[in-house]
Amino acid sequence: MKFLPLRLMIVAVCLALSTSSGCAQSTNKPTANAAPPKLERTDKVVKTDAQWRAQLNEIEYNVTRQKGTEPAFSGKLLNIKEAGTFTCKCCDLPLFDASTKFRSGTGWPSFYKPIDEKAILDVPDNSYGWSRTENVCSRCGAHLGHVFNDGPAPTGLRYCMNSVSLKFVPKGKAKANDSSAGSEDPEPTAESATEIQK
Repeated sequence: MKFLPLRLMIVAVCLALSTSSGCAQSTNKPTANAAPPKLERTDKVVKTDAQWRAQLNEIEYNVTRQKGTEPAFSGKLLNIKEAGTFTCKCCDLPLFDASTKFRSGTGWPSFYKPIDEKAILDVPDNSYGWSRTENVCSRCGAHLGHVFNDGPAPTGLRYCMNSVSLKFVPKGKAKANDSSAGSEDPEPTAESATEIQK
């Protein structure tokens, strides 16, 4: 029994490491940031809290507007493998091309680069006593997830997103009036061809 504290310490370290390798908080409890990110786009989307609540279901609202997190491996977009575009759930801004999606094993959809770096704002997140980079939609301020430096080539980044923060638009189904959707396919790489959605 004298080894019990050592065993508890090992379990605690393992839990901490497994949580840090994921992308989100360990609970769905909303976290508070000092101030919302400043949206500088000319096409920004601003709605009242009541309007967001009317548009989104409970978990979508909790994640996108209150910085919550969906449970790992629960998202409907986790296993999407077809060609298309992942857009913001709240404002339809194109965020990720499906060709940049890869299997990270974390339980959340992961991408190695956005369609346009200006579509996503990086916000310092020091909640839960550790430093991370939160990603929010640059058009409406929706919480998307976090970005980490442990992704595949060519960027080495892992944009770890909540499924409920995104919509998936299959290729060929994009809105005709959304010129920002990006009609060109991203440049393929040898690494992405073998790594993405094996």
